[in-house]
Amino acid sequence: NKPNYKFIKADICDFDNIMKIFSNEKIDGVLHLAAESHVDRSIKDPFTFAQTNVMGTLSLLQAAKHHWEGNYEGKLFYHISTDEVYGALNFDNTLFTENTSYDPHSPYSASKASSDHFVRAFHDTYGLPVVITNCSNNYGPYQFPEKLIPLFLNNIRNNKPLPVYGKGENVRDWLFVEDHARAIDLIFHKCKIGDTYNIGGFNEWKNIDLIKVMIRTADRILGRKEGESEKLITYVKDRAGHDLRYAIDSTKLKTELGWEPSLQFEEGIEKTIKWYLENQEWVDNITSGEYEKYYKEMYVNR
Repeated sequence: NKPNYKFIKADICDFDNIMKIFSNEKIDGVLHLAAESHVDRSIKDPFTFAQTNVMGTLSLLQAAKHHWEGNYEGKLFYHISTDEVYGALNFDNTLFTENTSYDPHSPYSASKASSDHFVRAFHDTYGLPVVITNCSNNYGPYQFPEKLIPLFLNNIRNNKPLPVYGKGENVRDWLFVEDHARAIDLIFHKCKIGDTYNIGGFNEWKNIDLIKVMIRTADRILGRKEGESEKLITYVKDRAGHDLRYAIDSTKLKTELGWEPSLQFEEGIEKTIKWYLENQEWVDNITSGEYEKYYKEMYVNR
């Protein structure tokens, strides 16, 4: 712990408690990253995603508006969102920009799109100082193993099937988490109020190609024959409404604020894979109990 850090466990949907925290802590800046964020779970339970992502965001916005009371000097509400609000791209050279129209296809992306609109509405209606960023897929240490990279690394380590949706042709843009954190810090201190910035890795991969890179790297680190774990690849029924391709254009962020990714993907994925394989106790603790039930529901009987 540091002198300027305090952890409070709270539910962002508990408006009374959020109001109390704002009052007690004299909060003058909000970095809003709290969200339900996994598409598969949103398909199974859209109500929870709407509650947390929409009503939770509204709770924070209302608390900020109330406590800042129009005295907005030095205040900022920073809302972190996703590229999924933009919908899907074809296999061409087009990219999502800050001016791309919203076209969400899953309950998750619909809930995030709604929260984005509420943030902009509070800026336009009440003058609340806000900024929104839409980022591509993050990867790195400590990611919950419902996400593709830690999920597959854990399965490779344990020689379990690697469930690939459809033919694995869907494309995602990957952003190392520390690069995202640098962008957040820069934008929080240097942004234009009321603006939107896209944060991406300029790093597109088909899912199946990414999986094979992980397999080769993990097999080498684990002392296995190169490509040995490819036999674990198991093609399963595609996700409902599975967007074909995401790709972020971060030119605005680079041009206006000077940010760009610091790591090449090969370096970032090597660093990430080593971390998960060297921190097996953390992974095992996370993937026990309720996670096992969730995993079976999502993948085993698909």
